[in-house]
Amino acid sequence: MLFRIDSYGVLDERKLMDLYVEGNLENAEELDPEGTDRSKALKRAEAEFLHFLKTDFFQRAGNEYWILEENGLWVSALRTSRIQDGFYYLEALETRPDCRRRGYGEALLTEVLAHLAELGPFRLCDCIHKKNLPSLELHKKCGFRIVSEAGLCYLNGTVNDRAYGMEYRFPQA
Repeated sequence: MLFRIDSYGVLDERKLMDLYVEGNLENAEELDPEGTDRSKALKRAEAEFLHFLKTDFFQRAGNEYWILEENGLWVSALRTSRIQDGFYYLEALETRPDCRRRGYGEALLTEVLAHLAELGPFRLCDCIHKKNLPSLELHKKCGFRIVSEAGLCYLNGTVNDRAYGMEYRFPQA
């Protein structure tokens, strides 16, 4: 089942944090490089993530979280931000580590693209780390193409030389 969430109040925090456990553990390592209290650092990483969603992400009109659920478990998610009419930025595409290689990421991304296509012509951009081969292949499989050797975050204007700029256009040329 696909959920499209546009406000923080309907978000299941625990299910979302369980889905993003890998990223939160990486952030916890940065918050606690000495490894003195990883449990506390993980709780802090989760709290900061949720705070960002509540006070920033969901405060911007047109921002949505897309969640794919199977048997009550949130298995894959991504965020879209509307930059302007017909132009969106995608970020935070993630599949639970214990649910990978089962097609959930592709199913989620395909459904989001289909929904956006129902609204009319659009452009969807994303930045993918050059070493993240599974994500690069997933994006290409879903119709994205590399458009720049450095990724541009359209939300804050930062450029990342370690990421590719990816783009999907509908209708495709």
